[in-house]
Amino acid sequence: MPPAKKLAARPVPPLGKQRTPKLPTVGDTVLDNGLRVLAVRRPGVPLVELRLRVPFAAPTGKRGASHVARATLLSDTLLSGTEQRDAAQIAIDLQALGGQLSASSDADRLGFGGSVLTSGLPGFLDLLADLLTSASYPKREVEGERDRLVHELAIHRSSAGVVAREALLHRMYGDHPYGRDLPSAEDVQLVKAAQLRALHANRIVPEGSVLTLVGDLSPARATGLVAKALSGWSARGGVAPTPPAPPQGGRTALLVDRPGAVQTTIRFGGAAPSRTDPGYAAAALANLVFGGYFSSRWVSNIREDKGYTYSPHSGIDHPPAGSRLVAGADVATEVTAPALLESLYELGRIATVPVSQGELDQARRYAIGTLALSTASQAGLAGLLSQLAGAGLGVDWLRQHPAALERVTVEDVLEAGARWFAPSVLTPVLVGDTAVIEDSLRALVALETA
Repeated sequence: MPPAKKLAARPVPPLGKQRTPKLPTVGDTVLDNGLRVLAVRRPGVPLVELRLRVPFAAPTGKRGASHVARATLLSDTLLSGTEQRDAAQIAIDLQALGGQLSASSDADRLGFGGSVLTSGLPGFLDLLADLLTSASYPKREVEGERDRLVHELAIHRSSAGVVAREALLHRMYGDHPYGRDLPSAEDVQLVKAAQLRALHANRIVPEGSVLTLVGDLSPARATGLVAKALSGWSARGGVAPTPPAPPQGGRTALLVDRPGAVQTTIRFGGAAPSRTDPGYAAAALANLVFGGYFSSRWVSNIREDKGYTYSPHSGIDHPPAGSRLVAGADVATEVTAPALLESLYELGRIATVPVSQGELDQARRYAIGTLALSTASQAGLAGLLSQLAGAGLGVDWLRQHPAALERVTVEDVLEAGARWFAPSVLTPVLVGDTAVIEDSLRALVALETA
């Protein structure tokens, strides 16, 4: 058999010019009851995606801790019944409409998310109105969900990742609402059904809330259906914004003991620019070059080259009271110190050494492309528009941000790296076997133990 011919490598074609995104037309209406409605027509699939964002910020201090427990249980039981429907009937009605609906809460808001066949939207909005105005929180349902949540919290807190996240957020924010990611089991056990009804009446109000609809119907028709269905949602109560987050600066590394752990969970946290900050585009690209996608330096170093971890990752979160940078990796216990050393090295490098033009261009293409992909579906567009509304931004940001990314230079990325990624401005938290890793870590960083 003759030897196979060696094929010449084919050159990769150059990337084409980036297309200017075509922005959807957004109907933006504030109803008489104070509810803001954003509506976008996105034909092609006979569905409507719905996102409702209700301001639901927790207070600081002990009252904040009890609020987190109540808010979590409230969102878990909100669909358990109304004055007209029990939980089973709500599920039957949703199925008949071709819809799905869920509720969740965090430190800033109570959120509803769902989708429905376009033909079922009127009935879907009527069901939503019923939940908003007459959710009943039956005692039996609340007590059952309360017991389940207590057990679920115990399971969550057996995870090193959850322990690390809670420790990092508390280290960064203290008694601020952002410092509490999950409620305590003790606070959950104290919650009563009557307290949830009172919380609903006082805090689930249309004033300041934003309803986003994306689907196969005109913005005018969508807004009209909302106005008709939700005109009875006229509750008045407190619309408390999230208090400003405390200023973030580098803090001493914290080591949380996890005896016998075969892995160490490493996290870094720090301040980051908001989407409205003129330097945000440069920081977003600096994040990608450092650790924000699979072709990043951090992945190349401690995954591909050293084999210390499977999936290191960094990202910028945007809670309304202050954006934050979070980076994390899970490494084998025996390589904890070398992995931390390489992580500090890569942070220091992005903060002090200019990136190459090739690295910048690759990250830029990735950022613009993933933004386009994230808004290609009805669900993706609805989710992003809802997030932007929570930050006081509109659909124009979808054009402005890619343009800002195109203008970022190597010098801009270096400036962003020095400001946001330097090890001195970040707070490290590690969860692992103290007896095995403490001495080697002290050779690298100042360390406190918990």
